[in-house]
Amino acid sequence: MITEGDVITIAKEAIYTIIVSSAPLLLISLVVGLIISIFQTVTSIQEQTLTFVPKILAVFVGMMLLGSWMLDVMSNYMVRLWTDFSVYLS
Repeated sequence: MITEGDVITIAKEAIYTIIVSSAPLLLISLVVGLIISIFQTVTSIQEQTLTFVPKILAVFVGMMLLGSWMLDVMSNYMVRLWTDFSVYLS
C-alpha cells in the first residue's frame, strides 16, 4: 500500500525532475533577456517586442541542443516510477 511518505517522495522527485529539465532553457532565456535589456539601456531603445524574438530563437536553439538530454531525464524518471509501481501496490 502506498503511504504518505511514498507520495511525498514521488512528488519531490517529480518537482526535482521538472526543475532540472527546465532550468537550462530558463537560464538561456534569462541571459538573453538580460543582454537585450542591457543593450536597450545603453542605446535608449525601449521597444518591448525587441526581447521577444531573440528569446524565442535562443530557447529554440537550446531545445535543439538540449532536447535529447531533457527527454532522457524525464524518461529516466518515468522508468523509475513505473519500475516501482508494483512496490506501491503491495
